Amino acid sequence: MSFKLVLNKIKSNFWIVPAIYGVCFFLLAILSTMLDRSLAQHPNVMKFIPSVFLIDKELSRSVLSTIATSLLTMTTITFSSILVVLTTFLAQFSPRTLQNFNTDSKTQQVLGTFIGGYIYVIVLLIQVRDNGLSNKFIVPSFAVLVAFICIGMFVFLIHHVIDWIKVGNLISNITKETLSSIKENKRDEKKLVVSKEDANLNFQERKSIEIKSKKQGYIQFVEIVGMVDYAHKSNIIIKFEKVPGDYVDVDTPLLTVWDSQDSSDNNIFDYIFITPDQESIQDVEFGIQKLVEIALRAIAPGKNDPETAINCIEHLAQVLTKYGKIPTYPYYYDKQNNVRVILEKPSFTDYLYESFYQIRHYGKADVSVMTSIIKALALIAETNDNEIKNLTWDFSDYIIEGIKREEWLRMDKLFLNNHLKKFAKACNKNFQDHLLPIE
Repeated sequence: MSFKLVLNKIKSNFWIVPAIYGVCFFLLAILSTMLDRSLAQHPNVMKFIPSVFLIDKELSRSVLSTIATSLLTMTTITFSSILVVLTTFLAQFSPRTLQNFNTDSKTQQVLGTFIGGYIYVIVLLIQVRDNGLSNKFIVPSFAVLVAFICIGMFVFLIHHVIDWIKVGNLISNITKETLSSIKENKRDEKKLVVSKEDANLNFQERKSIEIKSKKQGYIQFVEIVGMVDYAHKSNIIIKFEKVPGDYVDVDTPLLTVWDSQDSSDNNIFDYIFITPDQESIQDVEFGIQKLVEIALRAIAPGKNDPETAINCIEHLAQVLTKYGKIPTYPYYYDKQNNVRVILEKPSFTDYLYESFYQIRHYGKADVSVMTSIIKALALIAETNDNEIKNLTWDFSDYIIEGIKREEWLRMDKLFLNNHLKKFAKACNKNFQDHLLPIE
């Protein structure tokens, strides 16, 4: 299994990090007990330890019991805080944003510290008993230190939860995740030779087989580099009928393979990972979907928060600007310049449409929202080449067609026309056809 997918599974499972912390603190408690008993066997060494750190048995049990109860209470409050955040995400933003909080390492580490600290103190409480050598114990001092650390982590958690509930930070985190997905895809493709066209392929003269999916779920991750190497060794050509992010069912046509000697070719599935949940490992569209859903919730009639929608549109422009700089070529070559894998990705226009068609539909009556879409298109065009400028300009016809159907007031039309002129300038186009008529 891919290291990226394994790491993502560890992040998405909320219990793994706390479980690791619990095991580590258990082992630390055993080592602390061994150290305490070792010191008891060496009275000469005990003399060098300040008496303030040495506690008798009765007080040790009392201190450890108090700390254990307090840590259990703090752990319960932590769970409650997490549930409040999850409820807020579900009600205010989007169900898809829950995994962003669940996979946050800081939250898992805080919870792991509390659980680990509780296990640490409980194990020490069991081990505090007469040893026949000394009635003084140093482990309660270690437990107090752990309690101080947990208190600091609790304060950090309160700050972190408040920070996460801010919609601006959530939007920023989703954008970073999506940009990271784009960057990872680009990094993998740098290891291969990719091309937009190939004139030497003649599939009609080749024998092909259709490979169907054996699982149902989302195509989460494709190891394109490993698949090219496999295709080279097997001397075959592989074409994807589905792309990362698509949902497939059992027996859904997944691949077409040419020149294969194996009618089943099950080894290909070692490079394709299908999971029940959709995540943004290679799926840029899923990250875009999250931002769009937050924007739609913001402009819903019962909420009326256009500023949040505008913030989402600005971050969508950031994602699309980055994606526009990456060639979306379908052909992947081996080191001998032979086509081995064909994976046709969504075009830039497809992502433009996915980003703005719902926002345009539900926000068409809001001048600020429609203006922010025009500004976002201008931002995309300003920093990309002529091909992206032309695609963005062509897509703007769809947006302006919807704008012209609305009954705008004169000041609204002047405001929109001003930004349409700036957009036309960014695309090096004539803006006359795009302007709204003013009576």
